[in-house]
Amino acid sequence: MKRRFVVHKHTRGDDVHWDLMIEYADCLKTWRLDNPPEKLARENTKATPIFDHDRKFLTYQGSVNNGKGDVKIADQGNCTIESSNERNLKINFDGRILKGAFAFELAAI
Repeated sequence: MKRRFVVHKHTRGDDVHWDLMIEYADCLKTWRLDNPPEKLARENTKATPIFDHDRKFLTYQGSVNNGKGDVKIADQGNCTIESSNERNLKINFDGRILKGAFAFELAAI
């Protein structure tokens, strides 16, 4: 089943990371990534599950965390989850930057 996804560049002070959000029913399942979409095909990237986000974040850009941070859309499009378990997530992306199959190692929270 095709789902929408977005990758936000999340800046909070000196901390910069990326949030991968994938549409699931009434929410966005979210993982924190240490690398931007441009590097995901070349470098191993750990995906750390974080709290689910509201679907409004599929298109939202701007201030977050009561003004303590900022998010900008780094990539977006559609994806298909090929397989997932407690340790791995395999996704086929069709985005502006992310295209093709990617495998993520899921880190513990």
